[in-house]
Amino acid sequence: MMPGVATVFAGSEKLDRETLLAARLRWPRPSALDAELKVTPKRSAQAAEQLGLVTIGDLLEHLPRDRREARTVATLQPEDIATVVVEVRSITSRPVRRRGMKPLVEATVADETGVMKATFFNQPWLQRKYAPGTRLVLHGKYAARNAFRVTSHAPTDERTGSGGEVAHYPATEGLSSTQILALVRAHLPAAEHAVELLPARLRTRDALPDRAAALHAAHAGDHEAGRRRLAFDELLLAQLSLLRRRAQRRSSGVAPVLDGAPALSLRWREQLLPFTPTGDQLRAIAEIDEELAQPRPMQRLLMGEVGSGKTVVALHAILRAVEHDMQAVFMAPTETLAEQHFATLQALLPGEAVRAALLTGSTTAARRADSLSKLASGELSFVVGTHALVEPDVLFDRLAVVVVDEQHRFGVRQRAALDAKAQAGLVPHVLHMTATPIPRTMALLRYGDLDITTLRELPRGRRPVETQIASTDAERACAYDLVREQLADGRQAFVVCPLVEESELLQARAATAEYERLRSGELRDHRVALLHGQMRPREKQEAMLAFAAGETDVLVATTVIEVGIDVPNATVMLVEGAERYGISQLHQLRGRVGRGKHAAVCLLFGPKHAARLRALREHSDGFELARIDLELRGEGEIAGTRQSGLAQFKVAQMPDDEALAEAAKAYAERLLAHDPQLSEPEHALLRDALARAHGAAELLPLPA
Repeated sequence: MMPGVATVFAGSEKLDRETLLAARLRWPRPSALDAELKVTPKRSAQAAEQLGLVTIGDLLEHLPRDRREARTVATLQPEDIATVVVEVRSITSRPVRRRGMKPLVEATVADETGVMKATFFNQPWLQRKYAPGTRLVLHGKYAARNAFRVTSHAPTDERTGSGGEVAHYPATEGLSSTQILALVRAHLPAAEHAVELLPARLRTRDALPDRAAALHAAHAGDHEAGRRRLAFDELLLAQLSLLRRRAQRRSSGVAPVLDGAPALSLRWREQLLPFTPTGDQLRAIAEIDEELAQPRPMQRLLMGEVGSGKTVVALHAILRAVEHDMQAVFMAPTETLAEQHFATLQALLPGEAVRAALLTGSTTAARRADSLSKLASGELSFVVGTHALVEPDVLFDRLAVVVVDEQHRFGVRQRAALDAKAQAGLVPHVLHMTATPIPRTMALLRYGDLDITTLRELPRGRRPVETQIASTDAERACAYDLVREQLADGRQAFVVCPLVEESELLQARAATAEYERLRSGELRDHRVALLHGQMRPREKQEAMLAFAAGETDVLVATTVIEVGIDVPNATVMLVEGAERYGISQLHQLRGRVGRGKHAAVCLLFGPKHAARLRALREHSDGFELARIDLELRGEGEIAGTRQSGLAQFKVAQMPDDEALAEAAKAYAERLLAHDPQLSEPEHALLRDALARAHGAAELLPLPA
């Protein structure tokens, strides 16, 4: 049985033969759900369109966010704005003297705790609609003299009285939750026309309710059971899309076979690498070697804990291409990150004559022309760069391996453009990297089309960084005392400026102002340097090299130092306005210190009650922090970052639905193993739903 999916509610009961024979067969009419949703007045219609509620089907798939306890009449106080569930005792209308005003409707309503008068404005037809005995959900303001001024209302089957609950819908200005409830009540019978996506074989085996029953239950019955059945459909379509994309990639072409004996890569790892690789790194290298030796293109995601050594693994893949007289490319999303990676890769190759170049938008014309010429002739073994690498004039002689860092920040077309730069008839092996640990749930949903390698093990001797939160003036003063103590001991410190908003220019201004303040204030006796993304490439490189060489004590920076910089002598990370950052970003910043033999501390300036800051103080494991981040933010914000066509989920809720996601993946794998083209008749509706949810390209046949 599928985990977490309710198996019994309206529409799923077993019926005996006589009942079935006596029943009148009704075929669903999907066109009923495609009918336009009529909403009045105009302001509400515009709000409905803003919520994506254009058809009746859109409305019925707009599920309640939760169910909230309604207030009772006896607990209402004057000026309270509240929702109540009541029953109409009597209802009348009376004219209003003011010209242009429609008759006023007044109803006596009650629950088990009391009676009050409810007033409806400009809706005289309600006298006919809400006859005595009708149950209503009313939202409005309780005024003096036991009067309730109604702002929105809907008929309901919910029970009245103490403890009654009301479905609460995602709403917007101009269309309240109660108005949406009224629309749902009016159109809920159309749920019987919902198309059943799942084959009867699956629903019979797992005793699953049909989709129509699930829609009805989600709004007016067992909400959670209905929601989970609908969430399974959504997750199944996502997994089918990812798995078919994976099959398409694996069959899309032939990659260069890199199966020769290791020479350069082995010598580098055993003689030149200044540390012993961890067990996780060696396992990752073995997995990559196995795939590079095959003609099937590698499509692997490398993710790991901050400081776990992903760059070392990536460099091994690059060297495997180089020792086969092939070429490699390392693409980063920003110039600063590309520059940092280039410096790191060069530092990891002491004394080796591996010819490499850096190519970004800021590369001078002369250097760019020289690099392009050497790439095309094969003189350059590998190149590090940004989006500039996908431009048409960038040609390779024998491209075999592509490393894409922070790959979610590149579009599908950009990655495809790199694929197209291999030799005719070949496609390169691709290693995707992410510096942010991803919980299993999101890895399953965002990267189900890739093989995943995880690095959890930190290098030997690496100690957790102590994290403190400073909120008061006294705590800030103590924090700067700690910074000065560390500097006096010969250590170094980062100061990261607050994230004003997603603007490099504004962050640069903030960093410049903090730099001026500190060098004449708390840190006036120390050498303070500045680094931000708006500086010229040479200025940035000089600032980083000076700090790494110990020529400056404090580096005031923006988040350009989030990844890539490795300064073992840095033991303090001070983050201003820390509550403005996400958990993963703070974890990345914290990972810039404690990379040497000295104990390190991360000082977060922000409110102690902030859940994200507390999580950083209490946890050092990046995967645990990623799980907490997912719980705090929900999957929508995270899932929407990958430019792959994977839609934000409307029904599924992560991480709560992880078991459903696992079940959906297992079923999708079985289904595609049996019917990879989804061409069998029982899968026709599922195939159509896949195209609607993820694009017509999903219907393209997979290669045999």
